[in-house]
Amino acid sequence: MTGSLEPDAGKMRASHEDRDEVVERLRDAAGDGRLAPEELDQRLELALTARTQGELEVLVQDLPAAVRTDRPAAKDLVRLHANMGNVERTGAWAVPRRLEAEVRMGNAVIDLTEAVVAHPVLDMEVEVSHGNLRLIVPPEVAVEVDEVSVHAGNVKRRRSKGGDGTVRLRVNVSGTVRHGNVIVRGPRRTFLEWLLRRPAGSR
Repeated sequence: MTGSLEPDAGKMRASHEDRDEVVERLRDAAGDGRLAPEELDQRLELALTARTQGELEVLVQDLPAAVRTDRPAAKDLVRLHANMGNVERTGAWAVPRRLEAEVRMGNAVIDLTEAVVAHPVLDMEVEVSHGNLRLIVPPEVAVEVDEVSVHAGNVKRRRSKGGDGTVRLRVNVSGTVRHGNVIVRGPRRTFLEWLLRRPAGSR
């Protein structure tokens, strides 16, 4: 018997999971500056309509291989609610395209220090009433809070020091604050960083 019964890997039919993995790699590449917005849109359309593994491979053959397979997947929308309680997002969590935070007589902490950034812009809408929302950002994250309407409350912005001026993520905050506080600040320094007079996150 001659020949092989094994199918060509490139001609294997692609699954929904295969397409999703390629879409995530493309978005990561765009976030790293490897793909222009127009290129990203074109490749995403092709990835979502790809029929075979080969068609997907062509879309990422000029991009670095995915290093982390355990990184959390980014969603388009995340909603956080703190009603007479506390809610937080810290550590290596996936930053969505849009985040809606409702805080009523509670506290919310959104820490972007170690977050996984897949998109260059995060649109955040907040509604704070008799509560507090703290947004913790490293120096490479730029935050705009000009669209927040304040009624008997406060919006405080404490700039992070350090960094090389590179902006990895832009956060546009909008919404309403009533009898509450929105505080934007940098990460806390460790004792060693304080002792050496280094900014938070220094090595």
